[in-house]
Amino acid sequence: MAVACIKHFEGWHGVRAWPYVGYGHQVQKSERYSARTMTRKQGDLLLRLDLMRNLYLFRGYGKDALLLSVLAYNVGPYAILGTSKRPKSRLLRKIERGDRNIYTDYVSFCRWKGRQVPSIKFRRQVEFDLFFVR
Repeated sequence: MAVACIKHFEGWHGVRAWPYVGYGHQVQKSERYSARTMTRKQGDLLLRLDLMRNLYLFRGYGKDALLLSVLAYNVGPYAILGTSKRPKSRLLRKIERGDRNIYTDYVSFCRWKGRQVPSIKFRRQVEFDLFFVR
C-alpha cells in the first residue's frame, strides 16, 4: 500500500514539484517533509492543516470564511487580503460591504500569467457551488 501511495505522489506532487509536497503544501524552512516518502495520509493531513490555517485567517468573515479559505489555499491568502503593494481583492471588499453577489468575482480568480484558463474557471465554479452558503 505504501508503494502505491508514493507512486501516486511521484507525479504532480512528487520530487519534480519540490518544494511542494502532498496536495500542494509548500514546504517551509522549519519543516522536514520528503516528497519521496510522503503518503496519502500525510498529504491529506497537510491539506487539512493548511485549510485550518486559512480558516483561522478568515475567521472574521462568518459564513464566507470557508469559501475564502479554499480560494486562499489555491491562490494564496495575500492575493485576497492584499499587501502594502497590492490592494484588497474586489471579492473581499464586496464581502466586507455585505454584498452577497460575489459569484463573478470569485470565478474571476481563474487566470494564469494573465490569461484565463478554462479548467481553473471550471474548478472555481465547482468550488463556489460546493462552499458558498446562501
